[in-house]
Amino acid sequence: MRRVAFITGITGQDGSYLAEFLLAKGYEVHGLIRRASTFNTGRIDHIYQDPHDPKRRLYLHYGDLTDGSMLARLLAEIRPDELYNLGAQSHVGVSFDMPEYTANVTALGTLRLLESVREAQVRPRIYQASSSEMFGNVPPPQREDSGFDPASPYAAAKVFAHHVAGLYRDAYGLFVCRGILFNHESPRRGETFVTRKVTRAVARIVAGKERKVYLGNLDARRDWGYAPEYVEAMWQMLQLDKPGDFVLATGEAHSVRELCQVAFGLVGLDWREHVEVDARYLRPKDVALLVGDASRARKELGWEPKVRFRELVQIMLQADLEREGVDPAKVLTVDPLPTRPAWAQRP
Repeated sequence: MRRVAFITGITGQDGSYLAEFLLAKGYEVHGLIRRASTFNTGRIDHIYQDPHDPKRRLYLHYGDLTDGSMLARLLAEIRPDELYNLGAQSHVGVSFDMPEYTANVTALGTLRLLESVREAQVRPRIYQASSSEMFGNVPPPQREDSGFDPASPYAAAKVFAHHVAGLYRDAYGLFVCRGILFNHESPRRGETFVTRKVTRAVARIVAGKERKVYLGNLDARRDWGYAPEYVEAMWQMLQLDKPGDFVLATGEAHSVRELCQVAFGLVGLDWREHVEVDARYLRPKDVALLVGDASRARKELGWEPKVRFRELVQIMLQADLEREGVDPAKVLTVDPLPTRPAWAQRP
C-alpha cells in the first residue's frame, strides 16, 4: 500500500524539498499550510496537483500549530505513516522581536502536535526538527550528548520542543527521531537569512539593481550544509528499526565574512566595497561558533554531506543570478554547477 506522510511547514525550505523527495519515492504527501489572503505556496507551486485530479498524491490542509483540536482531527483523518514536524518560527533574529509568538508556535506547537497524536490514536513515526541553535556557546564540536545553552528565544523554544519530543518517546512509546540539524541552505532559503541575503545581494549588484548589502556580525561562524541532503537524512531516520537522535552537520565552520568573500569573489568583485555592518542586525546575544560532529549519522545512517561550503555558495548564487536575468556562465569566475539533486524538479 502507498505510504502516507504528513509535513508541518511544507511551504518552507525543508518542507518543500522533503515533499518533493517523498513524492519521488511514491508517497502520498499531506502538508499543513497557514491560511492567508495571498498565496504563500511559492516553494511548492511546481509540485502542486489539482484537487480534481484522481491520481494526485499531494494534499494541502489549512491549519496551524497553535490549534491543537484541528491537529487532532487532521491526524485522525489522514492517519499518516510518517509525521515530519518542520513547522516553526525559525528566524533567530525575529525571535527576539516576537518571543511570545516564537514560543507559541515552535515550543508549544510541538507539544500540541504530540498530544494530537495521542488523542487521535494514530502511531506514525515522527521526525522532530531540532536545531543546532540549542547548543548556543557550548564548546564545539557539538554532538548529540552535548549540553544546551540557548542564546535566543528561538533556541530556547527549540530546547523545549526537543525535550518534550524525547519525553513523549519515553513516556508513551512513540517512535520519535530528533534531528539536530546545523545550518542548511539552498536557493529556496528565505531572503532574510544571511546566506541568501548575501547571494541575492551579489546577484542584484551584478544586475545593476543594488550597490550595498547591510549585515550584522561578520565574525559569527556557522556549519553550513546543503538542505536537500539534510531532508534525505530526515527520511532515513524514520526507516530505522529503533528511534534515535542524530546531529547532521558538515564538520566545517565558516564566518559570515568568508561567506561574503566567496560569494563576491565568484563574480570577480571585492566584497569590502559592497558590504557594510548595520547595528540594527546585531543580536542582543549572539553565538560565536557552531560546528557539528555527525559521526553517529555517518555510522548508523550512512549519511555523508557531499556539497561543501564553496559549492553551496555557488549553487545559491547561480540561482539568484538567474532570478535577476543574469546568465551565470557569463559572469562567474568558475564553471557553473548543477543546482539541484537528481530528484528535485527545480533549485
